[in-house]
Amino acid sequence: MLSIRAITERSLTWTSILLSVFHAVTSFYVPGVAPIDFRQNDYVEIKAVKLTSSRTQLPYEYYSLPFCRPQTVEYKAENLGEVLRGDRIVNTPFQVFMNSEKKCEILCDKPNKPIKLSLEQSKLLAERIKEEYYVHLIADNLPVATRLEFYPNRDEEIKKKERDVQFEHGYRLGFLDSNKYFLHNHLSFVLYYHKEEVEQSKEHTFRVVRFEVQPQSIRHQDLKADKNGACTLPEPPSFSPQEIDATKENEVLFTYSVHWEESDIKWASRWDTYLTMSDVQIHWFSIINSVVVVFFLSGSILSMIIIRTLRKDIANYNREDDVEDTLEESGWKLVHGDVFRPPQYPMILSSLLGSGIQLFCMILIVIFVAMLGMLSPSSRGALMTTACFLFMFMG
Repeated sequence: MLSIRAITERSLTWTSILLSVFHAVTSFYVPGVAPIDFRQNDYVEIKAVKLTSSRTQLPYEYYSLPFCRPQTVEYKAENLGEVLRGDRIVNTPFQVFMNSEKKCEILCDKPNKPIKLSLEQSKLLAERIKEEYYVHLIADNLPVATRLEFYPNRDEEIKKKERDVQFEHGYRLGFLDSNKYFLHNHLSFVLYYHKEEVEQSKEHTFRVVRFEVQPQSIRHQDLKADKNGACTLPEPPSFSPQEIDATKENEVLFTYSVHWEESDIKWASRWDTYLTMSDVQIHWFSIINSVVVVFFLSGSILSMIIIRTLRKDIANYNREDDVEDTLEESGWKLVHGDVFRPPQYPMILSSLLGSGIQLFCMILIVIFVAMLGMLSPSSRGALMTTACFLFMFMG
């Protein structure tokens, strides 16, 4: 028999092992979604994702338009989900540093000379603006969002107190006014950070918790640029928007500004704003197409069932010889011939049944894995990659 001392030592050993395991579990992060701590003036990389439109349903990569390019263009290695979403994540020449303000800075290499767009590039820009394309950027894996403020009341005093704030994904490439195309060539970035609590002897670290942009269209003549790459933003009434004439060459000056604000939102809750964001770009074509297909299939299936049923009933009523037989058969006897009768199209039935179970198991496992927190929205394309893998595996 074991002594009380040996039993106590074993229990203490197992307790220490369990505590170490629990400690390791609490400090576990899903690969690719761990927080990044920035120090003062650390470089925060701004990447471009794609261009999207609710009218054409066709995504394009960022550099398909004549935007400013860095010295070396590097594309991020993408997973299956990102490829199916149309993402083409690439670096940009934006120079953003943690908690460092920038009032106005030229984006391209030539600080005091605007970019000259050719006739083909001008036509392409005008076409993308007409098709209502949005530009999508990310900073620390957070997508950029445009703040929209709505005032339900017209009274000026109530306007200051009551306002409805909404967000939309990305920012508009430009706008159309009086049959003229205008480009958003100035971007005002507003980044929110959360200051982490550290010991007094250590330096404070920051985490990015929100990424907003306010696009503006400013004519390059109104942007006063110097040789050092800095510029001066004019006041709203004193400048004209940057027009893109599709019939001739144009000159454009791309600029940006950076503003940082401290936020009480913690890193774990930084996706709450994006998850509750309503999609402004409603895909009407996809919705109408799905509704029409559902109604057509439902109507055709119901009509086939009704026609087959009525045809049998009418044929039975027209046969006077079998009236007595039909009267004798009642209850379960009416279906005794259909119980062991094979279906008319057994392969189609088995295919639909197998695909249904395949889809059901795929959706069930994806929901279970998402409930465990393994499919975080910060892990781009993970949901679609997991769904495709499970669909193939469940086959």
